[in-house]
Amino acid sequence: MKTAGKLVVLGSINADHILNLESFPTPGETVTGNHYQVAFGGKGANQAVAAGRSGADIAFIACTGDDDTGARVRKQLTSDNIDVAPVSVVAGESTGVALIFVNGEGENVIGIHAGANAALSTERVAEQQTLIANASALLMQLESPVESVLAAARIAQQNQTTVALNPAPARQLSDELLALVDIITPNETEAEKLTGIAVSSDEDAARAARVLHEKGIRTVIITLGSRGVWASVNGEGKRVPGFKVKAIDTIAAGDTFNGALMTALLEEKPLDEAIRFAHAAAAIAVTRKGAQPSVPWRNEIDDFLAQQG
Repeated sequence: MKTAGKLVVLGSINADHILNLESFPTPGETVTGNHYQVAFGGKGANQAVAAGRSGADIAFIACTGDDDTGARVRKQLTSDNIDVAPVSVVAGESTGVALIFVNGEGENVIGIHAGANAALSTERVAEQQTLIANASALLMQLESPVESVLAAARIAQQNQTTVALNPAPARQLSDELLALVDIITPNETEAEKLTGIAVSSDEDAARAARVLHEKGIRTVIITLGSRGVWASVNGEGKRVPGFKVKAIDTIAAGDTFNGALMTALLEEKPLDEAIRFAHAAAAIAVTRKGAQPSVPWRNEIDDFLAQQG
């Protein structure tokens, strides 16, 4: 039986080690930073947390190591209203790690060690077949093995579960995978990687969206940073602007957008309204430090939107 409004997120879990620097070091240079913190991240987990905190009925398919970090992550995710029963503990592996430098402008550079994330195999996906089949939507990213993303998308498509893909980090994807996707949310870099079109204007975004529609994707939402998003359904596109806020750190802004977007769509909000809800969540997140610590709760999003009038 389909559980109406049920969201399944499949993706990565990382412990983020974050250091703030005035400017990024050049090769061979050592720079002194401040505000070192360890925060939980990983695109999958960030998007799951954004969905859980914004009000979705959500289960998360992922892997942690059999280490202290993994145990702490699972406990934290549970407190964020996420069903972690489908999170596997992988013996002999460490939980994924991301090393993140943030500069004075709030930009970041990141290096990742996959750790247990690499163990999210097609076999583990197959074990969660019933969960995916019974959900209303499946949200994925590309920090998990791509063959597992494909396997999950196939199960979803066979069972009329909406497939949403945030194609990050940027890489080329097979037409076979893209044809299984219903909603795709690339940023400009990712859109260029998938379509070969450099996105620097609304016209470019419309062209890139058309290429993705031709590959079989109905809803294309290209995120344009401070300019909002280009939203295109079956070739009918327009720009939906975001909210102006003072950004402190953009870590997890896109993830927050994706998780909140799916929450709103599963509540059957019209696309424009769902995007506005997601913009509000992301706007709050960039005014706070870190990945998951920056993700807002539902009441905060509703309050923010109420203040916009």
